[in-house]
Amino acid sequence: MYQKESGWKAADSALKTRIYDFAEGYKTFLDAAKTERAAVAESVRLAKAQGFVDAETKDSFKPGDKVYFVNRHKNVLLAVIGEEPVEAGIHFVIAHIDCPRVDIKQNPAYCDSGLALLKTHYYGGIKKYQWTAIPLALYGVVLTKDGKRIEVSIGDKEGDPVFCITDLLPHLATEQMQKKATEIVAGEALNILVGSLPAEDCEKDAEKEALLALLGERYGISEEDFLSAELEAVPAYNARDLGFDRGMIAAYGQDDRVCAYTGLQAIFDLENPAKTAVCVLTDKEEIGSMGNTGMRSAFFEYAIAVLLEKTTGQYHELMLKRTFRNSKCLSADVAAGFDPTYPETHDKLNATFMGRGVAITKYTGSRGKGGTSDANAEFLFDVRRCFDAEEVFWQCGEMGKVDFGGGGTIAQYVANLDMEVVDCGVPLLSMHAPMEVASKLDVYMAYRAYKAFFETFGK
Repeated sequence: MYQKESGWKAADSALKTRIYDFAEGYKTFLDAAKTERAAVAESVRLAKAQGFVDAETKDSFKPGDKVYFVNRHKNVLLAVIGEEPVEAGIHFVIAHIDCPRVDIKQNPAYCDSGLALLKTHYYGGIKKYQWTAIPLALYGVVLTKDGKRIEVSIGDKEGDPVFCITDLLPHLATEQMQKKATEIVAGEALNILVGSLPAEDCEKDAEKEALLALLGERYGISEEDFLSAELEAVPAYNARDLGFDRGMIAAYGQDDRVCAYTGLQAIFDLENPAKTAVCVLTDKEEIGSMGNTGMRSAFFEYAIAVLLEKTTGQYHELMLKRTFRNSKCLSADVAAGFDPTYPETHDKLNATFMGRGVAITKYTGSRGKGGTSDANAEFLFDVRRCFDAEEVFWQCGEMGKVDFGGGGTIAQYVANLDMEVVDCGVPLLSMHAPMEVASKLDVYMAYRAYKAFFETFGK
């Protein structure tokens, strides 16, 4: 009978060494890429070290060229030009680099009862109560009134202060604890505590005055500059090994930077592919892939159009449509790992498990497959055959029980372009929490899966 067991049982000592070594680079990436802007900057830095060049600086591309496109500091597309014409189809691995977090509002600063605070609006699907009473760091960019650009990174460096959203003490929380989990902490109550010292010789809003004076003195930021700023609050702790055996990774932002990093490493290790290989790290997936940096943006089609024009010297719309129709894609997004503490949420026969390899999810969506592309049998078979040939540990599963909900990915938007696509990523525990858990074996197998897809799919 068909049965999947832990991949660790089949891993010899050499493979275990490769798994643990690979995890070290991944943890370093997570620590350097806590926001989508930081993830793009770190990805470009790594890409340049691997010989990739800015596509906009080249007039033409030839087989073997390694190029990248950056879109508004928030998503990046990397390509290795193949021996075959681009129009013959591309092998895509597409992940997203935005993660649930807490964003600072445009008019955030206020003081109350001797404390200085910032108002926020949370981003993506979070359990709001999980974001209270944990150390937070602030990241982002501020454009001052005179046009100066200030990069903000406070809370993660040694000696930095941290910030937090306070919670109610249990002694006074009788009423709070009677509420539904969605109501324990209201969205408007996610206020970040940032200071407590009052300004001298100031009778009104003294703590806010002190805060603004400090921001002006140290960073050159005025209150008005918040209006055009992008500031994000994220957990102020780094990726760590989890467990006595160090077989797992605990970190913020693994949905979906685990697939971003493994996709990057897969394309970095690619030399002279037959088909052009493209890794896309996109933004806004957690809020529907909207906006000019999301997967539904025209940037994706623009970049592929440029690949066509700079490899052939010509371009017309039919070339782009034919390219997409001939292309194959792995929607590189995480899966819900089976949690034995909450077994009632999954159909155990169709769940994905920690340590059993990269997860293939034929369909996502919710309640009757709403909002999914549902990969066809023929493409799924070809993916199976590719992974088996390259000795990739993999498993199949879906996002929880049928009537429990589920979730969406970018697969549906790729499918709408007439591509073959299936979701393929790493199972996680505590998905969307400030600290998520992944198995090191699954992380490494995601890299192996994406590399096999780039190199050997369809052969």
